[in-house]
Amino acid sequence: MPIVAQSTETTDWVSRFADEVIEESERRASGAKTSGAAAPVVVVASGLSPSGPIHLGNLREVMTPHLVADEIRRRGYQVRHLISWDDYDRYRKVPAGVPGVDETWAEHIGKPLTSVPAPKGSPHPNWAEHFKAAMVESLAELGVEFDGISQTEQYTSGVYREQILHAMKHRGDIDAILAQYRTKKTPAKKQQQKPVDEAELEAAEGSGAAAEDDGSSGSAGYFPYKPYCGNCEKDLTTVTSYDDDSTELTYSCTSCGFSETVRLNEFNRGKLVWKVDWPMRWAYEGVIFEPSGVDHSSPGSSFQVGGQIVGIFGGEQPIGPMYAFVGISGMAKMSSSKGGVPTPADALKIMEPQLLRWLYARRRPNQSFKVAFDQEIQRLYDEWDRLEAKVADGSALPADVAAHSRAVRTASGELPRTPRPLPYRTLASVADITAGHEDQALRILSDLDPANPLASLDEARPRYDRAEAWINTHVPADQRTIVRDEPDTELLKSLDEQGRESLRLLLDGLAGNWSLDGLTHLVYGVPKVQAGFSADATPKELPAEIKTAQRSFFALLYQLLVSRDTGPRLPTLLLAVGQDRVRHLLGA
Repeated sequence: MPIVAQSTETTDWVSRFADEVIEESERRASGAKTSGAAAPVVVVASGLSPSGPIHLGNLREVMTPHLVADEIRRRGYQVRHLISWDDYDRYRKVPAGVPGVDETWAEHIGKPLTSVPAPKGSPHPNWAEHFKAAMVESLAELGVEFDGISQTEQYTSGVYREQILHAMKHRGDIDAILAQYRTKKTPAKKQQQKPVDEAELEAAEGSGAAAEDDGSSGSAGYFPYKPYCGNCEKDLTTVTSYDDDSTELTYSCTSCGFSETVRLNEFNRGKLVWKVDWPMRWAYEGVIFEPSGVDHSSPGSSFQVGGQIVGIFGGEQPIGPMYAFVGISGMAKMSSSKGGVPTPADALKIMEPQLLRWLYARRRPNQSFKVAFDQEIQRLYDEWDRLEAKVADGSALPADVAAHSRAVRTASGELPRTPRPLPYRTLASVADITAGHEDQALRILSDLDPANPLASLDEARPRYDRAEAWINTHVPADQRTIVRDEPDTELLKSLDEQGRESLRLLLDGLAGNWSLDGLTHLVYGVPKVQAGFSADATPKELPAEIKTAQRSFFALLYQLLVSRDTGPRLPTLLLAVGQDRVRHLLGA
């Protein structure tokens, strides 16, 4: 039995939307519901255009309804999360930076994405399937359950035939709605991110009468349907006539000059223009919840106009929260029409699914955030580990507990996790220093906690593998750590008595402090002891000069070990180098 909706006063944004969606679903079903009828299936939706790499901004289009759908499933309702693959959209441009693609792909501009060849070397049959495949794999790793719908299959099999004929019959009503916005001043174009922007632009980039993004409106009148040419397969076509009774439609192609007359009640090589297609699908699928990007929420945008057009198809507009931009720390804004943008697969190479889910779950849809590919990822992991500790001891705030729960599990169960989740920055340092030598990595990681050593590196996986991938792919070569082979004799000879004493104190304490905690206490304690204080003295008990002395001591150790002023955390570095080699490099 469905569980009663939770109170919105103490719940997170996901629960609040779940409450609204359940209420709306039951309202819509109440008119047709009969005694003993099963509870309605709640339908939420996403739309993705496989026009190029499906990036981390597009992922918000999926994660927002996924999280809401999952909350509704947890309450005992049946939910269907649709992902419409907009693979019948036109191929608009050749993305830059996509491997296996060159300028010859420009000859396919205007064709459906499923009629464009996949990049060279791809095992997939066409362009759309190539980019869909990577996203499907990532969604499986993220625990996202969905029903995928190929719009190519829907249109070419005639599934939408009645809806197309209905739209053509009511083209005057649709045109009147669109006309309300044609005369308004176009707002400044915002950064586009939602994947269906590819479809949004399709008619505007066509030729003939497709001067606007809402369909053909030349001398023959307005038509919300656009055929793909029967000769060149491109959508550079103009409908020149249409008869409602016979459904005879005539079009001409401005690309190749081809023209033909077809019967629309048996013709399946074309599609409704985007601003009509989207609300048609809302009505056809009974969508209750579907988010949209900032650009779809402005006056005259697809979502606003669709809210009026959907009534022509006998449907209602879904609950549609606007979602904000997703950035990448250290990189420019993302655009799905270009290659080389970070995708979910790229993120999952360097972070566990739980962390990526958490980034989308903890922020309301209208809040922007960044996915880290630079040093910031270490801070994010630290924050995540602190949250895990707070959840475990019961000190986390309710909203944080909810976000954590949505990150680590779905209604189907808990996501696979690392058995021994050691600090990411420590794992990254070890992977950096050992350069792929797993036996050395295991030795170092076992020394972190001698009382409870790792039995196998698998205990630290997959987090260790993610940290290693980050080091190998996102840390510049000049920032990698290379331990010296021989002592820096010149530097050692130049040390004054204080410098030599600091090294003696460190070397004397190595054996008795050979663990992560022990070495941390030792390296911070040496400057304190030299200044006449206890190694256990707290910062409040010490003069400010001690911090300066500690920085100088750390810089000396880095120079002697790795010939740089900075590097991985010193305790980790010392463990990695090993006692014998540390003694050798420090002149013992």
